[in-house]
Amino acid sequence: MPPLADSVVAALRSAGCVFAEDEAELILSTARTPDEATAMVDRRVAGLPLEHVLGWAGFHGLRISVEPGVFVPRRRTEYLVDQAVALADGASVVVDLCCGSGAVGAALAAALGGPELHAADIDPAAVRCARRNVAPFAGHVHEGDLFAALPGTLRGRVDVLAANVPYVPTEEVGLLPSEARDHEPLVALDGGDDGLDLVRRVAAEAPQWLAPGGCLLVETSERQAPLAVEAFARSGLLARLAVSEEMYANVVIGVRP
Repeated sequence: MPPLADSVVAALRSAGCVFAEDEAELILSTARTPDEATAMVDRRVAGLPLEHVLGWAGFHGLRISVEPGVFVPRRRTEYLVDQAVALADGASVVVDLCCGSGAVGAALAAALGGPELHAADIDPAAVRCARRNVAPFAGHVHEGDLFAALPGTLRGRVDVLAANVPYVPTEEVGLLPSEARDHEPLVALDGGDDGLDLVRRVAAEAPQWLAPGGCLLVETSERQAPLAVEAFARSGLLARLAVSEEMYANVVIGVRP
């Protein structure tokens, strides 16, 4: 191992990074100069999430641009993308609600062969980031609160509505790892008293936006899933739960009849 790589691994390991060797490889392959590598290591040692240090996150085969203050896409959310693709091959209109970096929308657009793509988020920093990530797919990003951000012309036309809404109960946000708690926006984490405030809001309004046969997909925790399924069913969607134990992912799926 080259001396620089050796010292990077040592610094990361001493800071408590469990996957120090893997992180060192990513930092050294991303940095353009030794000085930049040193600065990146310093930021990582100080506790900045690796993806914010690198400026990108791997997601569903894509390199997604991220920046400090923007929610980092989780690998488990790739399961939501896979479920959507399996349900909606040939979809012509896709919406990524609460899009954060736009990772889900970009991944769906890539997998579905270039549908009309819209993404929306209430956070201006997320909107700026998402615009970079969906640009290769001619995606449109809108700023605002849930459906209020979307063009009215999408009503009744959406084939896939992916809404990776925040679902951490308010009192549990403080228990999150510091990388999330200290470096990601609260609006992307806090889902209200039981974590399902936004799930209920999305489920209630989704049927107005979905095309017949269109599907809504949200991620929840295992504990919340039964209540989320009930919320979907109350809104008139045909609801079911998809689970990946391998990816620790629970995705509630609702289809408009």
